[in-house]
Amino acid sequence: MRTPIVLCLIMAAAACDSGSAPPAEAADAVPPLRSAVSIEEVMRYMIDPAADAIWESVMTIVTDEGVEEIAPETEEDWERLRGHAVTLTESTNLVLMDDRPVTAEGSVSDLPGVDLEPGQIAELLAANRSAWTQLTLGLRDSGVQVLEAIDSRDLDALLVAGDGLDLACENCHVQFWYPDLSGQTRATTTN
Repeated sequence: MRTPIVLCLIMAAAACDSGSAPPAEAADAVPPLRSAVSIEEVMRYMIDPAADAIWESVMTIVTDEGVEEIAPETEEDWERLRGHAVTLTESTNLVLMDDRPVTAEGSVSDLPGVDLEPGQIAELLAANRSAWTQLTLGLRDSGVQVLEAIDSRDLDALLVAGDGLDLACENCHVQFWYPDLSGQTRATTTN
């Protein structure tokens, strides 16, 4: 009578063994990435506000009342700015996801006659995926430069990186969002 009870206890203890590792396949499995929002929404709610915060972090404002200098001063200012730079930089990975739609269903151009309509943008992206990828990686690289400037607390480098960020955004927009205004020319910088 004791043998079945002892056997059950041994089996229960073996089943509860926390020292056993999960099978290698399960531990290495990465769930498939799935998008929940469009490229337009990632840009509108993540990239644009982060870029604006970076561009507005160092300014000189001249008015009739005088000159106002704006720049990060405290560790809290720099850390808040770093958060924006991290958001912008890592968001580039999100817009590169293969299954992410260009816009939400039913979306239309905010500036008809200036911006292309969503279907036109989607066609351009599909036809020029490698250019889209390179331009997006350029945006990411600009974000890395912003992070480096922030981490070194270098206002001059932050201004230069902010200019690079502006060029990265504009280079993509003139190719995919409003190419009719640009004649397909691209902004350039000398570094």
